[in-house]
Amino acid sequence: MNSINEKEKKLILVLDKLKNLDLTNPELQNNIENLSKQKNQLEIEKNELESKYLALLDEHGSLSKRLEEINNKEKKEKRKQIEFSEKIDELNQETDTLLEEIDKWQM
Repeated sequence: MNSINEKEKKLILVLDKLKNLDLTNPELQNNIENLSKQKNQLEIEKNELESKYLALLDEHGSLSKRLEEINNKEKKEKRKQIEFSEKIDELNQETDTLLEEIDKWQM
């Protein structure tokens, strides 16, 4: 019987100690706060990077469109130059033909 009473007293003593046990660890709490601050900072940086990425994506789209317009203009100009050169060649041939006719008439 005596041993049961002693065991009960020890058990009560241990339960009291457990009730009074401070489960908060200041170092752990500081680490949690630091991690929370770092998380917030990373979220801010992530949002900034996402907005910069979207801005760059828009700029890329507009520059691509502009480059395409410039390339189209360049192609049109080359076509015009080719047409102009062809017209000049035609005129030169007509001039040569006319000069030959004039030479025939002068003889």
